[in-house]
Order: sequence, then structure tokens, then C-alpha cells
Amino acid sequence: MPKVKTHRGAAKRFKVSGAGKIVKNKSFRSHILESKSPKRKRHLRKTEVVSHADEQRMKKLLPYK
Repeated sequence: MPKVKTHRGAAKRFKVSGAGKIVKNKSFRSHILESKSPKRKRHLRKTEVVSHADEQRMKKLLPYK
């Protein structure tokens, strides 16, 4: 079998945690920040675990992670 290529766009956006879960940064943090409350922006700083439904697709994009 040939080697499987890693999807480079996904590799830049997703990381695999020590427990094997796929982690991503939250969206809605790049612009138009004046209208968002400080509490909302503070919570957007944290990472979140990719949903179980999307996890299988991500594992195909990141075969060696």
C-alpha cells in the first residue's frame, strides 16, 4: 500500500490531544469584535473537541496524527 497524504489544510487547523481526541480553535474570533461581549470573546479563546460525527472524517484527513 502506498503512503496516505495528510491534508495540509486540516493539519494546520486541528491537533490531536494526548487522549487521542481531535481539538480545534473556535470560530467567530477574527473580526467584528466590537459588537461581541468580553465574556463571549474570552470563551472563544479556548479550544474545543471536534464533534463525534466529524471525528471520523478528520481521522481520514490526518492519518498519521
